Amino acid sequence: MGDHQTKQELRALIRKLENENNAPETRFILNNQIINLYFENGAYQKMNLFLTTHVANHPEDQYNAYYLLLVAENYKTAEAYPFAVHYFERVLKNYSDLLLEGNRSVHYICLTNLVSMVDEPGIRVNYYKELLERFRDNIDKGATYYHLARTYEELGKWDLAMQHFKEYLKYPETTIKENPNAREQVTSAVAFYDMPKKDWTYENLDRLVAIIRDAIWRKNIRRLNSLRTGVGFFVRAWEDADSEQELELLNDLTIFFEQGKTVRSSAELDIDSNDKEAYLRTTGWGYRIPTWYLYFRMIEFPADPDIHGEWEWAGIYLGEKPY
Repeated sequence: MGDHQTKQELRALIRKLENENNAPETRFILNNQIINLYFENGAYQKMNLFLTTHVANHPEDQYNAYYLLLVAENYKTAEAYPFAVHYFERVLKNYSDLLLEGNRSVHYICLTNLVSMVDEPGIRVNYYKELLERFRDNIDKGATYYHLARTYEELGKWDLAMQHFKEYLKYPETTIKENPNAREQVTSAVAFYDMPKKDWTYENLDRLVAIIRDAIWRKNIRRLNSLRTGVGFFVRAWEDADSEQELELLNDLTIFFEQGKTVRSSAELDIDSNDKEAYLRTTGWGYRIPTWYLYFRMIEFPADPDIHGEWEWAGIYLGEKPY
């Protein structure tokens, strides 16, 4: 490891460390000097061996949590994630918390690593809860509630998932980096979950499309309104999916059925339809954009098995498809 001078320095420090009369503070200083030498020379495996041996030989050392934290971080850097998780968990479960330079909590560092590294949702959920219980002032509470809710979803605990999604919604300043649309999705999911009656869903897409075709042919406004999804129905142009039209446009569909004219729908669903989404082209609407594509989607909502996998009329795209 390193040059001859570095090896000599290391041997000298280890000899000093072997003095049984060392005070705890002296031992800590010597250990840190040795750690720095290993670090400067990239000798992470030797550092890990040195630290784990020290912890085994000095179980009473008040700084053992710090030493094993370094071992965990070394394994994480080396992408040896199972070993990193083992040592992060060992510190958290077996050692009292320590405050490092800058008032950084060892347990907090362990928890923030474990929630992103532990695969088992049943274990991960407890780490999120511990972060919220012990370190509320150190974390983004909104993001933590969001990820805790997602973990409860993995466990199939839907009531708890929705409870914590509602907590997440209390923090509008929170952004979820990996999911920029999280707030919109969660708002819709919570509203969907809380709605006691969901009578607009159909088990069969063909049946739903046939009923809508019939309602259009009969100009049955009340029936059409009842067939729209009860949560998040949209009306938007193809070219600007983020710019929704005023939903008031459809509050009275009567104005879109011109006297003496018939709104027609294609005999088949659009070619871009699939087993999750479908489009029905309709024409003849009494509006500056006479062509509308009715959009249908399969409901993916395992929180309610009675409607999971059924179909709903979710919105309208205005105008001809641009592709």
